[in-house]
Amino acid sequence: MKSKSIYVRMLNLRREFGIFWGVVAGFIYMLLVFIGGIFGYMWIEGWNFLNSFYMVVITLSTVGFMEVLPLSEKGRILTSLLILGGVGGFAYLIGAFSQLLVEGRLQAILGRRRMQKTIGKFKDHIIVCGYGRIGAIVTEEVMNEGLDIVVIESNPELITQMEAAGITCLEGDATKDDTLKLAGLDRAKSLIAALSDEAANVYVTLIARQFSSKVNIIARGNNKTSISRLEFAGADRVVLPHTIGGIRMAQSVLRPTVTNFLDIAMRGKIDLQMEELFVTEKSELVGQDLIASQIRPRFNLIIIAIRKNTGDMVFNPGPKEIIGAGDTLLTVGKISDLSAIQKIL
Repeated sequence: MKSKSIYVRMLNLRREFGIFWGVVAGFIYMLLVFIGGIFGYMWIEGWNFLNSFYMVVITLSTVGFMEVLPLSEKGRILTSLLILGGVGGFAYLIGAFSQLLVEGRLQAILGRRRMQKTIGKFKDHIIVCGYGRIGAIVTEEVMNEGLDIVVIESNPELITQMEAAGITCLEGDATKDDTLKLAGLDRAKSLIAALSDEAANVYVTLIARQFSSKVNIIARGNNKTSISRLEFAGADRVVLPHTIGGIRMAQSVLRPTVTNFLDIAMRGKIDLQMEELFVTEKSELVGQDLIASQIRPRFNLIIIAIRKNTGDMVFNPGPKEIIGAGDTLLTVGKISDLSAIQKIL
């Protein structure tokens, strides 16, 4: 039973230290050789602790000093074993450390520590769980907008790809509390659960909502039955990629001009973009109607809808529609004009 317990403890240590286990094991071995040599000289030769300690030091370091005191035959055998064990232990340590350098593991670890420091500085960033087909597209779109993003992925190959591309990423399981905390969930603005496994997305959504009531959670679902489960778990919005893709393909056939316009407006392929503008309490637009606000003549922007602070949506608002604090204006216009209106919002 004791041997089994020791074996289990060793396995746990190996998992804890990971790729550093080789170096750690080497140090543990050398420590045991050192302690064993001290007690060996004290027992075989009858020396005191100081003499035994000094003898072990000069033996393992192979400096070539003379023996502290004359050795018996058993003492010489112990010294020979110490030399063989010490040289072998040092060779193992050098090999383990060289492996870290040659395989680039040490550089990778240092790089990930720097990345973790970068994540620690983020605030109001976006967390993407999963860098699959959907997650990669989401990441690209968010980065194109210049926003801070952290991608959580468990596949080491994808982690390597993201690091090479300069994407801030975190290797780990997104369904674990500690991983989400390391990604800065308490400071994040939004979380996108884009894992291929729907059950995993439900679990991520549930953990994220319990951890933060303010974070905006967008979850990926596989079919319509997923919507109720993910919303019950705490998702603010559920997206069905396959359904959206099918609808988009159908609209490209049924209404190609409209589809092309939306594609141009959303992707900013030309100097035209569809954007949502949040009206703060300090904005000069608060309390004014659309005519008085002079948004169209001043900024050459078209207001196609207003999402009121109550959650109601007003499509094609009339000229007398009042703009309130907390409203969101859905606008279409040139990118330069959209930037200009930000100053008064």
